Amino acid sequence: MQNNKTNVILSHSPLGKKSTYINTYTPSLLFPLPRKKKRDEIGISDPLPFEGFDFWTGFEISWLNLKGKPIVAIGKFRIPAHSKYLIESKSFKLYLNSFNHSQFESFDEVKEMMKKDVSNALESSADVCLYSLDQGPKTITEPKGFCLDHLDIECNQYLPEVSYLKTEKEWMIESFHTNLLKSNCLVTGQPDWGTIEINYEGRKISHSGFLKYIVSLRNHNEFHEQCVERIFMDIMNQCKPKNLSVYARYTRRGGLDINPFRTNLNIEFQNIQDRFVRQ
Repeated sequence: MQNNKTNVILSHSPLGKKSTYINTYTPSLLFPLPRKKKRDEIGISDPLPFEGFDFWTGFEISWLNLKGKPIVAIGKFRIPAHSKYLIESKSFKLYLNSFNHSQFESFDEVKEMMKKDVSNALESSADVCLYSLDQGPKTITEPKGFCLDHLDIECNQYLPEVSYLKTEKEWMIESFHTNLLKSNCLVTGQPDWGTIEINYEGRKISHSGFLKYIVSLRNHNEFHEQCVERIFMDIMNQCKPKNLSVYARYTRRGGLDINPFRTNLNIEFQNIQDRFVRQ
């Protein structure tokens, strides 16, 4: 499958289908999907107008040590936005579950195998970190910037409406966030819930207009990564900020959460280990 990725289509993926759960190590379960088609729909050119990563957190990772005793871990995966492919989320879950009844000597061995397998599927280098539960998140943190959720707005549009994105004359360096992000899985229609942070420099973005725009995604069907890239491009095209960063922290589904980050700044970004209250 990985040798013929140009012919991969979403209908061949395990998403939305009944699956047999394999509990012995099977790297071929990873199902890569090309990013290009959706990027073409959104109007994303090459070279990319942004940098960034997709940060995945796996909360249901387990394997057996050499004595047959189960080991449990949390995994963090950092996938570069410039990778030609993303990995379909159900296939990622099936892949992680395939470790459940296989024996490995150490955390490092499992980590290196996951790094190799995910990087091979992406045809791009991924970073992987595994840690025990006592090394996991200890605190709940707050999103950056001003929260827009208290704004008293009237909403009647639940498919993407970019005309809500407007600017004012004042030049700003500003951060704000909202917890009202909801879209749906492109294939199954299941809801995806998240918090989105915006950091920008440019003419002041209308807070009420931005919030209405986010609400307008409520019935939109798109993968997490694609949704965040759409938001980034819509803000750039409508508001034309000098600098822009968009970061979404989605709640987990199937033991995985996906947290895409996109920016036009050349900055090093590490996904924080602390969690938001819904994570």
